[in-house]
Amino acid sequence: MTMLLEVEAMAFSRGADDQRFTVEIPSLTLHAGELVAVTGRSGSGKSTVLELLGLLSQPHAMGHFLWHGQGHAVDLARLWSRRAHGELAQIRGAAMGFVLQTHGLLPFLTVAGNLALIRRSLGLPQRDAQLDAMIERLEIGAKLHKKPHELSVGEQQRASIVRALAHRPALVLADEPTSALDPGLGDRVMELLLEQAKAHGIAILIATHEVERVEQLGLRRVCGSDQRPANGFAWRFAG
Repeated sequence: MTMLLEVEAMAFSRGADDQRFTVEIPSLTLHAGELVAVTGRSGSGKSTVLELLGLLSQPHAMGHFLWHGQGHAVDLARLWSRRAHGELAQIRGAAMGFVLQTHGLLPFLTVAGNLALIRRSLGLPQRDAQLDAMIERLEIGAKLHKKPHELSVGEQQRASIVRALAHRPALVLADEPTSALDPGLGDRVMELLLEQAKAHGIAILIATHEVERVEQLGLRRVCGSDQRPANGFAWRFAG
């Protein structure tokens, strides 16, 4: 399998003293075409792990942070240290897709506009057969002309999933992608993610509390463990 992302000795902290919260990632590798689950109890920092790996938050410590999604190794730690925010944003925008708990759809655009925005910026046609198939699969075709506030929470989540995959990124980071869906639609979403990973070599990292579903699918897990420091809170994610 082709290596996509390598991390060693990464850490992020916020707060101070008894309210200090730390997330540690001692070692993690992601390969093209695999779907990996980040698990841990509520409040353990699963979302923070996705933000760090998705270049949305700057780690406070980075022993090793390499991106291989452009055919050669890019030293992300060096880009952060140089404050090369433009280069980081270019990688994030072109090569990554995000499914946020707050859905993240732009409120002033319709669903169709949200789906087309990233494709247009990358010189892709507004629609193609693959995108149309995902729209039909997750049953949002009748909602394309609506804006996010006109959708249910579940519809927003499904539209966000299609948007994250619409430009066929190298890496998708999905935060609780089935939390607002009934079991049937949740199964359909997971099947779609697995199919996209295998068919197009997309690495997909999901934060989820649905451990039973993860085990049923046989996914590799990155598990959060409570480090119980003398002051504050610390969680280590390894797998």
